[in-house]
Amino acid sequence: MALRRPASRRARATVVGAGALLLAVTGCSAPGGGPTTAPARDWDDVLTEADGQTVRLWMYGGEDKGNAYVDDVLAPAAAEQGVTLERVPIADTADAVNRVLSERQAGVTEGEVDLIWINGANFATGQQAGAWLCGWTSMLPNIEYVDPEDPLLATDFGRDVDGCEAPWHKAQYAFVYDAARVPDPPGSVEELLTWIGENPGRFTYPAPPDFTGSVFVRQVLYSVSGGVDEVPLEFSEDAYDELAPELLRTLEELEPALWREGQTYPQSLAELDQLYADGQVDFTMTYGPATLPDLVADGTFPPTTRVLLVEDGTIGNASFLAVPATSGSQAGAMVVADLALSPEQQLAKARPEVWGQYTVLDPERLPAQVQAQFAELPQSEVLPPYAELSEDADPEVEAEWVTALDEGWRRQIAAG
Repeated sequence: MALRRPASRRARATVVGAGALLLAVTGCSAPGGGPTTAPARDWDDVLTEADGQTVRLWMYGGEDKGNAYVDDVLAPAAAEQGVTLERVPIADTADAVNRVLSERQAGVTEGEVDLIWINGANFATGQQAGAWLCGWTSMLPNIEYVDPEDPLLATDFGRDVDGCEAPWHKAQYAFVYDAARVPDPPGSVEELLTWIGENPGRFTYPAPPDFTGSVFVRQVLYSVSGGVDEVPLEFSEDAYDELAPELLRTLEELEPALWREGQTYPQSLAELDQLYADGQVDFTMTYGPATLPDLVADGTFPPTTRVLLVEDGTIGNASFLAVPATSGSQAGAMVVADLALSPEQQLAKARPEVWGQYTVLDPERLPAQVQAQFAELPQSEVLPPYAELSEDADPEVEAEWVTALDEGWRRQIAAG
């Protein structure tokens, strides 16, 4: 497998930046910045309207287990409710958002996108342009199992959800290492940075804007800034100008100690995972650590793979399902989103062999039998339980922070 740094890192930054600019311009040009609010309805009426509709779920196509879950588990369940669920694989969620914004600008009411797996900057872009149907999540019968005070679900990268997207699953960023090669693992992000310098060539991270490489950069931001409390979650140019220089200086100084001396970076998490599996690096990282036991069991990762628990915690967030205001199958999309929230689907999706995603449901709100089924999910020495892993979880900064930090990385680190 060829992992490469583009011949011109500055040229790559220009291309990616142009894509981001296109998204921003498209968003600004969409008419009607206000949200489209769904009228309050009886759920039986929603089910009646949804019967016979086709719902096209646009989602990242590189998530094999997620794709299989939607095709083999969620879609058949939707069919039982009279809704045909079609998965539309995409390379980048921004492709779906741009399609919705273009349709909204053109006044389309029977658009190609009915549901999107989304969070972060992509949700913010659509929300700013009034692209989402809002006010519908309170109508979902299965929303009763969700804690309305859960901060991971009430906001999306610092932006209020405002009933414009339904929670789907939680994610917890985690560092992963081979205990056979790292017998004395670091206990904090600061200690990890020291370890990297003392063990040249044994660590790297995906190049932002890959979402896993991007969260590594934000995790380092918290560490070098003196902790999460020193970084305002709300973005401002002043805060960026104050905090980003130390972050970028740290990443720049770290570069010679990275794999291949930082002359090349993995372009995706899959490439980093392959480096780890091949023993070329001692660490990988993930937003979905619940999948690790299966990767060990099938021999992809070494049996001594472990999750690194750091005293300062790691970043946690959630993924959502959003319904575009341009969808012609809004009732069907709402039915699918409600089904995806059901205890049965959340339990199936949490099984490591199915997808291994952490539930958004509050265990205390579930029937005792379902609580017991969640408690019986297989445990592994590879990773601690979610409650331990997510203890003292760090919040996500606003999506504008992510964009600015990715751009700063491209200018100062990628461009060299």
